[in-house]
Order: sequence, then C-alpha cells, then structure tokens
Amino acid sequence: MARYLVNRLWQSALTLVLASVIVFLGVRALPGDPALAMAGEEADPATLAAVRAQLGLDESVVVQYMKFIGNAATGDFGKSVRTGTPVSEMLGATLPVTIQLAIYAMLVALLLGLAAGVVAAVFRGRWPEWTANGFSLLALSVPTFWLGILAVLYLSVQLDWFPASGYVSPFEDPLRGVYYLTLPAVILGLTHAAVVQRQTRSSMVATLTADFVRTARAKGLGRGAVIFRFGLRNSLIVVTTIVGLQLGGLIAGAVVTERIFSLPGIGKLTLDSVFTRDYPVIQAVVLVITAAYILINLLVDFLYTVIDPRMRVSGRAS
Repeated sequence: MARYLVNRLWQSALTLVLASVIVFLGVRALPGDPALAMAGEEADPATLAAVRAQLGLDESVVVQYMKFIGNAATGDFGKSVRTGTPVSEMLGATLPVTIQLAIYAMLVALLLGLAAGVVAAVFRGRWPEWTANGFSLLALSVPTFWLGILAVLYLSVQLDWFPASGYVSPFEDPLRGVYYLTLPAVILGLTHAAVVQRQTRSSMVATLTADFVRTARAKGLGRGAVIFRFGLRNSLIVVTTIVGLQLGGLIAGAVVTERIFSLPGIGKLTLDSVFTRDYPVIQAVVLVITAAYILINLLVDFLYTVIDPRMRVSGRAS
C-alpha cells in the first residue's frame, strides 16, 4: 500500500507542476495588456515600459515562470494590479467562504443523493424509484442560475424564509453562518445530488443482484443488513470517486451561485479579476483551484485503500 500511496504522491506533484505551466501560459494568452490596463489608455510608451518592468513583463517567459512558481511555493502571488493589495490576502479573505459553501453543498448532495439512490435501488420498478428518478432528472435539467433566481424570488423575497444575500462568518455566529449559507448550498448541491443518486442506484443494483448477496440472504441475514452492509458499502467506491470529482467541481463551479447570492467568495473575486484583467489574481485563483482539485483527488485515492481492502492487498502484491 505504501508504494501505491508514494506513486500517487509523485503523480499528483507532477500534475500540479504541469498545471502551473498551463495556468501561467494560459493567462498570458488572454487578450489585452495588463500594463495598459494598470497604466490607463492614455499612458505614454515610457510609462508603459516602467509598468512592464515593475510587473516583470519585460523579462523572458521562462524567467517569469520561474519567479512565479518560486514565489507561489512560498505563498507569494504578487499584488493585484487593480488595487495593489497582496493577492494572498485577497485569497485568504475569499477562499474560506467558497470552501464552506462547497462543503455545505456537498453534504446536501450526499444526504439527498445517497438517500434517493438507496430508495431507487431497493424499490426498483415501483413508485419510490420513479419519484427518486424524477427528482434526479429535474435537478439535472434545471440550470443552477435559474433555480437560484427562483429561490431568491419565492423563498427569500415572498416567503422571507431565507436571506436573499449576505454572509456571516461561522466564527462570529455559527448558527447565523449556517442559516445564510443554507439556500446557496441547497441550490448548488441539487445538481450534484442527482449525479450521486444515479451512481448510487446503478452501483447498488449491481451489488444487490450479485451471488454473494444472494448467499447472505439465503443464510438468513436481515434485509437492512444486506442493504447497508453489502449493498451500500460496496457502492461507496463509485460514490467516493464521484464525490471527489464533484467537490473539486463545486469549488470551481461556485462562481454563478456566489454571484446570485452576493457571497464574497473566490468566484466573485475571479469574475471581478477577469473583467479588470487583473492577471496576478486570475492566475493565483486558477492555480489554487487546480491545487485543491488535485489534493481532493489524492485524498480520494487514499480513501480507496480504507474502503476497499483489495487495494491494500494489490498494493502489497505489487
């Protein structure tokens, strides 16, 4: 197992280095001149040259990348060309909001998705399965931004059940923090709950019709034990993979939800940076999201060895 984990560690490190190269080159391929955006349209050539020298844009791409990756390794992503604020401070203020939203939305997705998936697998061909499948079809078909707008209009404006916007830090007031994030998390988590439901149902149907499950039933094992000890547990490999992919996607895909509910997260920071061509912020945000995505998938690989004993056995055999 140790060899398996070491292999996954160096593969993740290599992926992160390649991703940093793509992020660095991709940001510089964007149209527009950051020096011109910073100095203004009326700036003379001497001023533009001074701004480029200040930003390090007058050096070769290789030198720029080496400085970028070296500073990023120490947590220094430079300063915003728009506000002059250190990018690390901007990330420190916005990233926790997005992480809270993503984790809350994933909890909603897991609770709804696993429950609906188990119901659909156990009650195949009956109305509970049709209801669960209808829920997943509806959640996948409705765009998140439209659902968010409807939720704000009816649940916030008309019924006044949830706040339409705003954010409260859990360190100031935990209950109000959860209350303010509930509606955005439910809206963001519904689509992912539908994916979890479909994968859970498919995996459980295959497991519950396997020979070892029939043997367990023939030996008199109760229905609940068969469903949860054999069916659900053996389906967790697929669900864990989906959750890992979805959680990374939640961090990156929270842009629209944060915009609708005016949350001061990394999605709003990204949009503002793109509109103002704030390149240091853009490349820092993309690199941090990429690193989070790689880290989450690495943790999922570690979880495989905990959930599935065959991974540990195959690791020792290799």
